[in-house]
Amino acid sequence: MSQKFLSKQNLILLCTITASKGGDMKIVIDYESSWRNSFLSGDNNESLPKKGRDFVGSMTNLKKEGNFLAREVTHNTVMGLMNRLIGDQRKLYQARSSDKYFFSDAESKISFQDHPEYSNELIYIRNMKGSTDQNSYTGMIKSDDPMFSSDYSSEFWGVLILGFDELCRFLVDVDYLIEVDIENDPISVISRLELLDKEKPVENENEVAKAMAAVVQALPDPKYPENDQYLNSKGLVKPVMFYCAALYIQLDRLSQRFDVAAAKTKSGGISGISKRGFTKKDFMNRFTTGDKKVIWGNPFIKKEKIRGRGEVTSMLTKARGQLEIIIDVERDKAEEIKYMIDCAGVSSFYLGKKGLAYVSKIRV
Repeated sequence: MSQKFLSKQNLILLCTITASKGGDMKIVIDYESSWRNSFLSGDNNESLPKKGRDFVGSMTNLKKEGNFLAREVTHNTVMGLMNRLIGDQRKLYQARSSDKYFFSDAESKISFQDHPEYSNELIYIRNMKGSTDQNSYTGMIKSDDPMFSSDYSSEFWGVLILGFDELCRFLVDVDYLIEVDIENDPISVISRLELLDKEKPVENENEVAKAMAAVVQALPDPKYPENDQYLNSKGLVKPVMFYCAALYIQLDRLSQRFDVAAAKTKSGGISGISKRGFTKKDFMNRFTTGDKKVIWGNPFIKKEKIRGRGEVTSMLTKARGQLEIIIDVERDKAEEIKYMIDCAGVSSFYLGKKGLAYVSKIRV
């Protein structure tokens, strides 16, 4: 009986000694309003590109696949926090590449458990790059520009009044004369282009195919395979592309009878109109007294149609909760980490992007 009792005592003593030598250090972080989205391409754990990371949170970029970036707490997030808490303010990739990286032997011993409560919120992102609104302009309109007051103006802009079948005949027939009336002012022209932009694509066959061949011959572009530059992803012709190309063809035909130099830009194009489309802000910039309109910001929101779910709206995700960081190190190392955290005195910090986070408990 006595021997059994002593063995039990020895066992208890052995366990106590083992526990004092090592164990789990736990750091509990409370956080509020942590943003779980990113507006920049690339990775924060890599060195910055020469021109910085691209902003992908604009309305235009959010429409592109893969630019609505969701973020969660990862091992890199936790390691960034740990370095911040001990007073190392370098980027994580910079700290890791250093010869004296404090956690070089401890990263594999650090784990975490995140306990978030999610909510969604519509936010507006400020435009810090000076981007301009694609569809707006400023200042008074100059309708007396030579493009609208010259002898050739009606014939030139009259291309936009043609029905699509007539347009195809115009493109094929080099002697086709346009005898239609159009209001020669910037607003009327850009409004007409916007209407044409909404017309449905058509099949590339019969008269359309003949018109396509005429356009490609008149306006060859080595960047595109033959006959492909005016087709969409489904192999259809978007009418507005033909109308924009027709303006260039008409300008060339009119140059045989008129001096059209005033209608061209320095590079020989038409302001705001390419051979495949148009940009309202660039078109109106020539015919207004003010500068292009700078965008104040835009809502961070993405709407997409998902098969089986219908239209899905995604907004900024915010999270509140607790993050538990567990470090499996010896007691002496744990005491050293706690001492460094106390000395650094970091009161509050971000968890990911924005929000408020702070250390609520350290258990050694």
